[in-house]
Amino acid sequence: MSISFAGQVAIVTGAGNGLGRAYALDLARRGAKVVVNDLGAARDGSGHSDAALAVVEEIRSQGGEAMADGGDVSDFAQMQVLAERVVRDWGGVHVLINNAGILRDRTFAKMDPADFELVLRVHLLGSAFATKAVWNTMREQNYGRVLMTTSSTGLGGNFGQANYGAAKAGVLGLARTLRLEGARHDIRVNCIAPTAGTRMTADIFPDEAYKAFEPEGVVPAAVFLVSKDAPTDAIVAAGGGVFQSAFITMNDGMLLPEAERTAEGFARAWPKIRERAGDHVFENGMEQSHHALSMLLKSQH
Repeated sequence: MSISFAGQVAIVTGAGNGLGRAYALDLARRGAKVVVNDLGAARDGSGHSDAALAVVEEIRSQGGEAMADGGDVSDFAQMQVLAERVVRDWGGVHVLINNAGILRDRTFAKMDPADFELVLRVHLLGSAFATKAVWNTMREQNYGRVLMTTSSTGLGGNFGQANYGAAKAGVLGLARTLRLEGARHDIRVNCIAPTAGTRMTADIFPDEAYKAFEPEGVVPAAVFLVSKDAPTDAIVAAGGGVFQSAFITMNDGMLLPEAERTAEGFARAWPKIRERAGDHVFENGMEQSHHALSMLLKSQH
């Protein structure tokens, strides 16, 4: 089976370097017309460069078709302009990879609230704004593939990254909702949690790990997750040739008798409430209330 994007248009945000560049190059090799979006900022979101233009030239030199865009994902108006331009010039948008991001790492005690807000704006609002800008086009086409970038920090936390972790957990909630809303229009939404040696991790990884986790090691998963045969609602961790699936699960829990519905009663039941036995993939946000109602109804018979 060969995965092709011939006749498709793909937008990759944060595609001037690292992972985004690797995604853009592979999509172009597979026939997609690629929009290389990059503000050209440094890792902390400051400054400016023409990184997107360099990637566009690289794609064109290999016979592909690409256009550069310097729009800021955290500004919805700029994302609207981008989407309108792409639809006008190329007729549609079939793939969106939300990859743009910045870091402002610091312990929560020392973190400036402005740094917390900016990281959320770029990662979470940026993903929402870019997706919103192309959403109606995808609905009208009855086709769309959206890849969100979450993180192991969003799934499990990481010291000194409260802002980043909050944003990446938010991206996950956004993706899990949009895959429900987009399903009848064949819009599939997935998440990738990459581990890669990029500008974002340059002073975090030791040299050997930096080389082992080349961005190209994440590309196979990302490209599959935006292909025609992609699943939806997948959470895939990728890096160094290792690929894993992550899941949000919930156990069956227990129904506390009315007399035990106190903090003390909950404390006594806590060992059973937290048991992993019988946990299952949490498919949508209504399951919690439906499950609780089911247990209540069973208890009355």
